[in-house]
Amino acid sequence: MESWLDGIDALLDGLSGLLEDTLVRFPAQILAGGPAALDFARWARLAGSRRRPTWSTPNEIVFEADIARLRDFSPVHPAGLVPTLVLPPQAGHDSCIVDYSPEQSQMQAIVASGLEHALTLDWIGATPKTAGAGIDAYLAVIDRAVEHAGGRVNLIGDCQGGWLATIYAALAPEKVNTLTLAGAPIDFHVGEPIIHEVLSRLAPAGELAFYEALVAAGGGVLRGDLMLAGFLMIQPGTEISRQFDLLRHLDDEQHVARYTEFENWFKYTQDIPGDFYLWIVRNLFRDNALVRGRLQVRGETVDLARLEMPISLLAGASDHITPPGQVYAIADYASTASELIRYELAPGGHLGLFMSHEALRTHWPVLLAGVLERSR
Repeated sequence: MESWLDGIDALLDGLSGLLEDTLVRFPAQILAGGPAALDFARWARLAGSRRRPTWSTPNEIVFEADIARLRDFSPVHPAGLVPTLVLPPQAGHDSCIVDYSPEQSQMQAIVASGLEHALTLDWIGATPKTAGAGIDAYLAVIDRAVEHAGGRVNLIGDCQGGWLATIYAALAPEKVNTLTLAGAPIDFHVGEPIIHEVLSRLAPAGELAFYEALVAAGGGVLRGDLMLAGFLMIQPGTEISRQFDLLRHLDDEQHVARYTEFENWFKYTQDIPGDFYLWIVRNLFRDNALVRGRLQVRGETVDLARLEMPISLLAGASDHITPPGQVYAIADYASTASELIRYELAPGGHLGLFMSHEALRTHWPVLLAGVLERSR
């Protein structure tokens, strides 16, 4: 309860500061900004309307399971080239962040690097039918995707998809040619992570009653809108600033288009299976079992020392969701030779790692070039 009150206080503080900033710095723009100035009715329509986000690049759905579908972005399937499989983030949003727009597409960056046999899983929101899906179901659908691709892949994991990729690679290292992680927590307790701080307040002494109640309230799933509310509480000032920017630029159709595109992705949420979510909170966020060598999956201990393949790591310098230390920590546990581990640090925060112009034009090409070297 205290953390939520802290979040509300921060929200009010941010609102007060931004109101003052708006009234001091932008009076001319707001009070004499043209026909769109202070058009609160239009602002309310834009701020409250959401459409299902779309994928930007042509692709083929090659199979669909209960919890995910596999999309193939390959212009060709070159013989002798190891396929590349992406595991996107899964935090209550659509997987299409990896193909966010024609100008901001991780999938296009992969293909452009020469890794032309490129696929991604596309997580499907939970339903009452899949509320009980757990870690085994997710590993099974990854395995099915790997087998479809030929049995051995370059595995790329973004955020939650990164620790999932790491678990899969440790259990089946013979099927993973290279492992690339972007904004992916491996050691969940380093770097003063905000999410761990929230958990310590909401789960005193490790009791997960609060999280179990969230799942029960959703009928067995964690509702995506609750996850969205949690993310907004972490940095409330960002949301307030985005809404004020929209109000100030209602007569700028390019600004409105960019706002709408992002809001459709960010706030058109999807639910997560309750069993899977509670497994994550218990084993990873609370117990940090992955790096402590205590994580049991399919009756087997997940041993990060089994990772010997080349590893590429991308972190955000100001990532408040997954600090760089959480990503780079895998180097302390894998058996991969140090010269086969590549590090990239991008400016900016978490989401930018997967869709910003800076990351896609500057940092991903460096890592993907290294993957390509080891994929022919």
